[in-house]
Amino acid sequence: MKKYLKSSQVYLQIWTCLPSTLTKAIIEISENNFALLDVVKALSEFLTSEEDESRTKGVEILSLVLSRCPAEKLNRQSVRVLTTFYCGKLDDTETIIPALKGLHTLSSHPSCSPDDATSIVQAIFVHVRMRVLVHSVRFLVFSIIDNLMARNRDALKQMGKAFLSGYASLAEGEKDPRNLLVAFAITRVILIEFNITEHIESLFNITYCYFPITFRPPPNDPYGITTDDLRKALRGCLNASPSFGQLAIPVFLEKLAAGSPATKRDTLQTMSICFPVYGSALARASARKLWNSLKLEAGVSYTLIQTSPHPEQIFQPTDPLTEQEALKTTQALVETIYKHEEDAIESDDDVQGLARDVCEECIHILREPEKNQAKPAIKVLCAFMSTTPSVSRYTLSQAVPHLVKLFFNPDEISNRSPILILLADLVNAARDSMPSEVTDEILVPMMPYKDEVLGLVSVGSKTATSRIPAIGLLRGLVSTKKLLSDQELGYIVHSANDIFMDEGVANDDFSDSAILEVLSIISQTAPQHVEEQTLPILFSALPEQAPPRDAPLERIKFWRILLALKTLCIHQRLFEVLVIRLTTKVDLICIPPTKHNVMEDTEPDAAYAHSLLKTITDTLTTKVDAGHPDVAKYIDRLVPGLYNLFFYSALHQDRAIATEHRLVRVVADIITLITQCLPAQRQGTFVAGVFDVFSTGTVHEFAEGLQKFPADTKLRLFDPCATTAQKNLLAPLSAGVVTAHREVLPPPPSLDTFLNDLLRWSVLQTDHSLQRESAWHLISSVLNKHADTANVFLEDKINNFWPKFIANSETPTERRRWALQAWVWICKALLVQKHTSLSRFTDKVFELFTDDEISWDAAKTLGDLASSDQILTKRNHAVMKILHTQKFVNGILPRIIIGAQDSNKPPHEQTAYLVALTSLIKAISRTTYAHEMTTLMPLLIRGLELPDFEIRADVIDTLLATAEGDASDQNLISEHAPALVTYMLKNSVVKEMPSIRVRTAALQYLGILPKIVRYDVLHPSKSSVLRELAKVLDDPKRSVRKEAVDTRSVASH
Repeated sequence: MKKYLKSSQVYLQIWTCLPSTLTKAIIEISENNFALLDVVKALSEFLTSEEDESRTKGVEILSLVLSRCPAEKLNRQSVRVLTTFYCGKLDDTETIIPALKGLHTLSSHPSCSPDDATSIVQAIFVHVRMRVLVHSVRFLVFSIIDNLMARNRDALKQMGKAFLSGYASLAEGEKDPRNLLVAFAITRVILIEFNITEHIESLFNITYCYFPITFRPPPNDPYGITTDDLRKALRGCLNASPSFGQLAIPVFLEKLAAGSPATKRDTLQTMSICFPVYGSALARASARKLWNSLKLEAGVSYTLIQTSPHPEQIFQPTDPLTEQEALKTTQALVETIYKHEEDAIESDDDVQGLARDVCEECIHILREPEKNQAKPAIKVLCAFMSTTPSVSRYTLSQAVPHLVKLFFNPDEISNRSPILILLADLVNAARDSMPSEVTDEILVPMMPYKDEVLGLVSVGSKTATSRIPAIGLLRGLVSTKKLLSDQELGYIVHSANDIFMDEGVANDDFSDSAILEVLSIISQTAPQHVEEQTLPILFSALPEQAPPRDAPLERIKFWRILLALKTLCIHQRLFEVLVIRLTTKVDLICIPPTKHNVMEDTEPDAAYAHSLLKTITDTLTTKVDAGHPDVAKYIDRLVPGLYNLFFYSALHQDRAIATEHRLVRVVADIITLITQCLPAQRQGTFVAGVFDVFSTGTVHEFAEGLQKFPADTKLRLFDPCATTAQKNLLAPLSAGVVTAHREVLPPPPSLDTFLNDLLRWSVLQTDHSLQRESAWHLISSVLNKHADTANVFLEDKINNFWPKFIANSETPTERRRWALQAWVWICKALLVQKHTSLSRFTDKVFELFTDDEISWDAAKTLGDLASSDQILTKRNHAVMKILHTQKFVNGILPRIIIGAQDSNKPPHEQTAYLVALTSLIKAISRTTYAHEMTTLMPLLIRGLELPDFEIRADVIDTLLATAEGDASDQNLISEHAPALVTYMLKNSVVKEMPSIRVRTAALQYLGILPKIVRYDVLHPSKSSVLRELAKVLDDPKRSVRKEAVDTRSVASH
């Protein structure tokens, strides 16, 4: 043992020079090579030394050993002895800090007894003076009390007055936020579990002195304490005991009367959580004083009747946020007062006190519904709806009859619109106060008044000035569960139909939207009424034939009807009707039953058919976004019929309407939306059918429908003799494949051959962008899902396709551009899954920067690569990895910057790099390139000289985004401000810049510069800016002139 003791002495004596030796000492103790008592003996000459430094060091070393010593190495006797030792060291100013560290360890030890806890607390109260200690040491003191509170709370309770008065003195005046969090936690436990009867005022003083919290965390705060952290902890104390109520109410009222808006909101939020704890008796006794303050913040006021021509308003409104909090606090107050009386209130006459007084006050204000104060008054009544059932019933019994009577008063006819608006707010509040599940009509607050309110709606909807408010009120009624019977809903649908279809009524977009919203709500719960009443009217209003070109009003009418159908037919029952009726019309338009119906000008018919199909597409999009399960069934009910119509038109009709590119594209969208929702097994069957059409050309079973194909019909869309209409059919066919799961596609060997043929076809045989894009989308989607087995295909593209179709300068330029776009879609397939071959493909693009013919096209493709698209998405089951765009940008952005800065490169190559840079930045988020802005700014300024107007506009948009950045970005703008001003002025004058978009963006940027750049930097340019802007005031475009006026106003100050 002596050997180990000697070892420990060495370790401990040299610890100040080599901290690692302390670890060795702890290991010795853990392995029972010597005891903690041996450490104390070894430190005896330090612990009892008369030299302050040695004594402090000895206590500190002991505390450090103790903090790292395993808990099982300390028994109760050891803890007792050490506690006594450390408590004795608290009266020594040199050892108080290390002694507190030791007590902190002992206070959390399992062997710390109640007697030990009492001794520690008494010693702290006697010897520790908090005001002379730094915040980190004070934190130790609070932590010791917190540990004892957690483990020996009963011992502290038995101390009674001594502990409470001692702790109050200890905590008084604390300002450090970290210490306050611990102090507030201790105080909350004291307030809840201790007998504080004789110490309410002292505890109140050490708690409420911090209210409201005004702390703002310093930059880079190591503790991460926020204002909300302190605010929540303090509120936990303020609402911990009902004994605080009498003292707290005057403080709350004082803060409400004199505080800033932020202080008022904090006070209101605190009051809301304190009222239930302080109790109904105090709330009832203080109700009038509280309401007089709350209504100031809620904006409730009324006018005193005076002989003066300028009556005095005794209350004033406040800001919206504070008003909202005041209403919530009013709710909490009312609920606290009446919650415990709920069972005793049997009728409205039993509601007395604050609720009755406030209702009477608000009803008095509502006698003049057109006045500004009516809105705050109705908000208070609406807040009452979410308090207690008795107050809610009483509020409705007073407010609804009053507003109904007022509405039918002949003297108030001109005020019917504001009355309906106020009543709608009350109905909505009653609806929102209901539980989520209502099983009994008795629980519906508006049930006793629905007949009267429906009468108001009926009358109000017949007048133009009150129609929209009446429909708004109706919306509140129909959205209230269990309020209206099925028969009443049917009547409402009938009335809404009459309003919507009445040609004598001057409906506008607002009234149409309001009516459709009512019908849409009903369609969700009672779709049969919309199906039986509304849809027949709407479908009959659609013309059988397309309006001619010179009938704009007729077109507006059917657009309005289609908008209504798109809004209403979301429910699966109604959507099914929509699909049947609209596809029937499309069939009749595209393939008329007789030749007499065929018009020479097919554009109106094509536009009409497109509108019908677009309505289906938009409705489907809403259903897919909402996750409706019925979408998948239309793979059998809708898709075959569409294929039938468009295949038949392309194969057997001349000048067929269904061959028009817009129609083909929208049908492809429909098929994409439906096939996205299919399970993998059903997708497999469908995709197999598509590839069978590709390989055999047989369409009879795949496109079964109304039109019958001759037996020898074959679709050879890849045949050199195929017509444009037939080639366009690739769009609807590929639309069903790009959404497929990976496992349902054909095996890779056959797939490679197909993709190779399709790629060559897209470059050599297509005659419309629709055909090319469909082919590229299909190639990209399939390659993305089989990239791991497509090595042969990828190698062939690099070794054969690239040199033959893209790099070959003898290939026609247009064909090279098409091939380059195909290359982009191949790269996209690899990019989204971070494929290792991507860099080889993008390196090829950089090789074209030296080619004058297509260098700009190649440069722009880098931006296309980084931009998002609608093909390679999770919804289309593409293989995607997170942060793929960031990885791509981080790889090529430095290369582009170096290329644009390299003065050794030819000018046209430098320009290509500059075009690549602007295209790339346009396609990515600002956070991706923000770290490079110092380098990018000179290059972006050079981009303002490029002849491509779209590039200039993109550059200015990027600069506008930078102007909204942090201080470093704004400082960077200041460095280049003179050059920026020059280029923006040049791009804002119509003689220099024909593009409206560029001129507008340049003016916007000139208007932002004075807000972010110092005056002394911009002042030398002020006169020239104002002079040039005066010229822009004569710009031929009104939007540009308006922007110039705003910019000149900013620049002149």
